[in-house]
Amino acid sequence: MLKKRFALAGAFLLSIASPLGGPSAVSAAAPSKIVVADAKTTHHLNLYVAEELGIFKKYNLDVQITPVVDLAAARDLVVSGQADVFWSCPTVAIAAIANGAPIKIISQVKKPCTSVLVVPQGSPIKTYADLKGKNIAGISPTCESVIALTVVARDNGGDFNIQKLAGGPALAALEARQVDGAILEEPQASIAELKGYKVLFRGVADNIPCRTINASNAALARDAKNLKSFIKAIAEANAIILKDPIAPKIVEIANKYTGAPVDAIKYGNNRLKFRTQIDRPGLFALGNELIKLNNIKENPGDRLYAQEFRGLTW
Repeated sequence: MLKKRFALAGAFLLSIASPLGGPSAVSAAAPSKIVVADAKTTHHLNLYVAEELGIFKKYNLDVQITPVVDLAAARDLVVSGQADVFWSCPTVAIAAIANGAPIKIISQVKKPCTSVLVVPQGSPIKTYADLKGKNIAGISPTCESVIALTVVARDNGGDFNIQKLAGGPALAALEARQVDGAILEEPQASIAELKGYKVLFRGVADNIPCRTINASNAALARDAKNLKSFIKAIAEANAIILKDPIAPKIVEIANKYTGAPVDAIKYGNNRLKFRTQIDRPGLFALGNELIKLNNIKENPGDRLYAQEFRGLTW
């Protein structure tokens, strides 16, 4: 009887110790925090959907999205330890890892690359050979879409000059007739099309993977389990987006995070083929192109990828 009284007293004390009045609250784990450095774009829509629809919370994750000005800034925030994860063009991650940055790729974001060359109506550019000597705006010579067009143009005698301009400034330069064409990603590509610009060579980057999710080595060592849950949440967001890329809620989220025009989001969202499975052959090929550009000395191959994610995303 005495033991029973002690047991009842213990249960009572445990219940009042919990702010919710029950023992389960004492053992409930606090959400795991993951900081994402993010240069906002519709290419990162799966991140925003997972956050806005509460998918991260379902996995007991507290995801903090820290805005940055561009992909290089996102990389630098992760390398410096101020963030855990960032989305980027694959060439940004490949070059960083090849040059010793303490990061690994943990997931693909999408394939194919959706960047395209847009030119004014009436442009003399009709074939790859017509690109010879032309000034084309593009974010960087090492951007995968720029690489794809450069390789094909070069093989057809159409070497062109790349003018380093990001999406918005590139479109502005095109409108001012300061360049002959611009290689634009979504949503700028759709904005340009809706303004009447013409897309050329749309299929040139069909075999090129676009965007990767990358994590710091420190975050992987500290919290690989929750990073895996993070990618599972992203996969759920992918499925929701792919089911209806222009569903009102999806468009609303894209507009909220990126500020892109709603009509451009609706026009181009169906082109964003989100996935988590890593395209190893495609990324290896990009590594070889970076060697040709003297951007890296050696192709990292499978050293690009987090071993913790073998069997999950690669």
